[in-house]
Amino acid sequence: MNTTLSNLRCEYLTDPMGLDVRQPRLSWWIESDVRDARQAAFQVQIGTAPGTVDLWDSGRVESDQSTQVEYAGAALRSGLIAHWTVRVWMADGSVAVSDSAKWEMGLLDPADWTADWIQSTIAGGPRTTAPSPHIRHEFQVGKDVASARLYITALGVYEAELNGARVGDAELAPGWTDFAKRVRYQTYDVQPLLTPGTNCLGVLLGDGWYCGHLEWRDRQRYGDRPKLLAQLHLQYADGSHEVVTTNESWKFETGHIQESDIMMGEAQDLRRVLQGWSQPGYDDSKWRSVETVEVQTTLVAQREPLVKVIEEIPARIAEVRKNWARTDHIFDFGQNLVGRVRVRLTGAAGTTVRFRFAERLNPDGTMYTANYRAARSTDYFTLTGGEDVLEPKFTFHGFQYLEVSGLESVLAENVTAVVMHSAWEPAGNFDCSEPLLNQLQHNIQWGWKGNSLDVPTDCPQRDERLGWTGDAQVFVRTACFNADVATFFAKYQQDLTDSQSDLGQIPPVAPNTQVVGADGGPAWSDAFVICPWTIYRAYGDLRILSDHYEPMKRWVDSLQISSKDLIRSYEGYAGFLGFGDWLNTNAETPIDLIGTAFYAYSARLLAKMATVLGHKADAAEYGELSEKVATAFRRRYITPNGLVTPGSQTAYVLALHFDLLPEEQREAATVALVNDIGRRGWHLSTGFVGTPYLNHVLTAGGRLDVAYRLLNQTSWPSWLYSVTQGATTIWERWDGWTHDKGFQDPGMNSFNHYAYGAIGDWMYAVVAGIELDPEVTGYKRFRLEARPGGGLTQASASFRSPYGLIASGWTIVGDRFVWEFTIPTNTSATVTAPPEATKLALDGKAIDGPTHLGSGTYRLEATWATPA
Repeated sequence: MNTTLSNLRCEYLTDPMGLDVRQPRLSWWIESDVRDARQAAFQVQIGTAPGTVDLWDSGRVESDQSTQVEYAGAALRSGLIAHWTVRVWMADGSVAVSDSAKWEMGLLDPADWTADWIQSTIAGGPRTTAPSPHIRHEFQVGKDVASARLYITALGVYEAELNGARVGDAELAPGWTDFAKRVRYQTYDVQPLLTPGTNCLGVLLGDGWYCGHLEWRDRQRYGDRPKLLAQLHLQYADGSHEVVTTNESWKFETGHIQESDIMMGEAQDLRRVLQGWSQPGYDDSKWRSVETVEVQTTLVAQREPLVKVIEEIPARIAEVRKNWARTDHIFDFGQNLVGRVRVRLTGAAGTTVRFRFAERLNPDGTMYTANYRAARSTDYFTLTGGEDVLEPKFTFHGFQYLEVSGLESVLAENVTAVVMHSAWEPAGNFDCSEPLLNQLQHNIQWGWKGNSLDVPTDCPQRDERLGWTGDAQVFVRTACFNADVATFFAKYQQDLTDSQSDLGQIPPVAPNTQVVGADGGPAWSDAFVICPWTIYRAYGDLRILSDHYEPMKRWVDSLQISSKDLIRSYEGYAGFLGFGDWLNTNAETPIDLIGTAFYAYSARLLAKMATVLGHKADAAEYGELSEKVATAFRRRYITPNGLVTPGSQTAYVLALHFDLLPEEQREAATVALVNDIGRRGWHLSTGFVGTPYLNHVLTAGGRLDVAYRLLNQTSWPSWLYSVTQGATTIWERWDGWTHDKGFQDPGMNSFNHYAYGAIGDWMYAVVAGIELDPEVTGYKRFRLEARPGGGLTQASASFRSPYGLIASGWTIVGDRFVWEFTIPTNTSATVTAPPEATKLALDGKAIDGPTHLGSGTYRLEATWATPA
């Protein structure tokens, strides 16, 4: 038996630097060349140097746990580097030992921070921007440096340079939080950038989310100008230590970035680039002194992936348009994306070049920008007269098309799109015999890329790039398959907790800009329990529940405010009733029905959380509450023969998916749901609330045929309609553009939303057959249950689970069904063949019905009874 250990992680990260988790969790993958390979015991050894065990020796632990193993050693201190290995004993008696991994602690005590917050003396206004300040400071290094760590953050966004070299590769750091409550800092190893003698640390600041535009209202939702906090810890070879901190001695000046705004865009005068400004010896005698300022917030370490440049896409020319005033070059990147562009060109000194962005073109070939609303989304560059590289630094745009104005000639080969999003690791993929469905999967993935730039936004292009809770909760399960998003959603859960009102309510957006109100209403504020429960189920992460359990209790308790006789968002309630089944198609569902259904569901989830956390009394209390609300729901909305009034598809979907119907009425409700779909020409009518569950409900109700019929539908409203219209991301509306009406209302018409991409969960779980076990979390045990249909002859999916790679792929050729699947080491799966498959043979041996299998790669062959 050959067993190896790999993918050692600490807090989901590989060799993380700057953690402030005092009991980090460890995990590892086990890879074995034999089947049914299981871990019987493990031993974790951790020390302050490789090969030492002076922090923790777990001893031999008789357990098959290989994820979420919590550190239980000596107290960790600021800056400590922990080196760790794991030894695993397998059930067959073999032993495997890992290579060494490490993690490094950040600054754990507020007293560790001795730096001052500093800022320039220049501020913009509610509607006006100010130039980006360059801030610099020189310091001496007179000894051999053993290690050097830069701890840095900003209110706004920053890019740091040390001796002229960029520090790290993060974009728009430190990202977006409720800055009044917490700000994340980043940690960098900068020892390779230091030189003996004089050194210079320079930082360029931008407005970012702190004082730039966030939505359709004025700027400066948090403060009036960006601020910087940094300290450089120098550990010398002789054992001495020195800290260089931001303080009143630092200087600032403005340079080429005349304005930078997350939403509106950036303006650069390239003639004003401060050459060499972050190098020692630069003449800053005319620079101005910074101000120190008091800031009340909590500093926390970065725990989730930073925003980074992920890939680049070359342009192709779409059109050159000339008029009396200018020449416009329109470029097409073939993909709706989020990021910025880089253009190399030469023009006369003083010429100003304009970049405009659009997701679509108007029928006449001009840029369709009406749906950006008040977001200007425009960059300006004034040229030097030589060869210039035009690329903004502190903004991002959502676009497929770029319009360059101001020059007679711009070559497509010099135009590149720079794709940016949070640097989570890709996890899953899906493929099948239908090209339209493959494009749908592509659109799902790119919709998530474009809307996971530090927060799960609803859209990335218009004046509303907010962390809408309703979108996040419907998509979170699909996100967990496509990407490793445990830390991303842990951060979002903290944003939600930080946004909670004194009454316990959760607003519709987080971080909260106070744009709508304290209560997000049904299906939106419910993200507060749905998202963490999903992360727990997908990753086995108990801490996301325990860290936020009390706030989640307060939220469920707060639903009494908007409820009467257990009917949530009841008629006559003076507060915000909710958004309803947002963007449904001529099929409104009463908000009180939606509210009461989610009330029952969220209370049930909280009861489940209480159970796994060991809060027995709470589990009983909230379980009983859920049943009482469900009873109220049935009394108000369910007829004796199982019909759900008023009969919308979403009404049926919620009643069925949330188990609000008695078993004996489920069939009648499913029949009524299918009848409504049929009356609409086999189209769905659901909006944001009902769509994620629709195909799951049909499948559970024995109508897989209808689920596939909806999946394959190409006329609107349907998932594939936008695909047939050339979409490369998920649209906000089913009818964002149609042949008969053209563009929908530009007031709400994003071509890069991800909510309707939640169909991905059904594709992975049902079409490809990879699904969580209903009782076991984190894919320690899971289900393989592919359900071919809809004319497909092949489908496959792969997924990097917390334990290793899961794969499932089937083909149908004539009357033969062949299914190959992989179960990772130290896991097991319940394998269920489709009911149409008969005469089952697993690796050549006959089987009858579902079977439970340990790790390995298997091949199941069968006779296929009906056409695919």
